Amino acid sequence: FAQLTEWNLQLMTQRALEAESNVEKLKQEIFILQGELESSKVENENLRAGQTTNVGAMKYNIDFALQNLHKIMMGANLSIRQLASGAESLRFVAEVLESTGKISEVETEKD
Repeated sequence: FAQLTEWNLQLMTQRALEAESNVEKLKQEIFILQGELESSKVENENLRAGQTTNVGAMKYNIDFALQNLHKIMMGANLSIRQLASGAESLRFVAEVLESTGKISEVETEKD
């Protein structure tokens, strides 16, 4: 009976040592996982801050592009008006030349 009790005691001691060893390993694993969790939180915050910055930069770029597009449209409108005015001037000159040509023909016929 004493030997059986001693054997059970040794077995329980061995199990207790293994359990303590497992507890230490789990504590280390928890410590590592907590560090990774903190790193992930910091990375997540940095990514969110970066997205906000990117959204701000995109907004600025869009506003800048819209301003430039507006300037280009104004310039295009001015060019179209100048082109229409030039075409009108050319039409007037063509009519004057036609009239001059007709006058020349009439004078030639009179001679």
